[in-house]
Amino acid sequence: KAGEPKAATAKADAGSLPKRDGAKLYNEKTCVACHGKDAHTPILPEYPKLAGQSALYAERQMQDIKSGARSNGNTAAMKGVMFLVDDNEIRALAEYLSTLK
Repeated sequence: KAGEPKAATAKADAGSLPKRDGAKLYNEKTCVACHGKDAHTPILPEYPKLAGQSALYAERQMQDIKSGARSNGNTAAMKGVMFLVDDNEIRALAEYLSTLK
């Protein structure tokens, strides 16, 4: 949008996207396979428990893994599936995970 800062435009565009169902995405995008049905019992003890994570933190981690900014630890496994999700879906997943206890 002409005259608006990029950040404001991106925020407005993101707000106009349809809200995605994080619970449905968690299953569809194969998160459940490694992080467990409840996002609290991963298949390996070294995988993170995602339930209850801050939405902002979870979103940043997924974005960093997808972009390659984070490439330590077990991120190689995540990198292989991050192409399945777009920014709107990442946000929905992060919001969903933050609601789990």
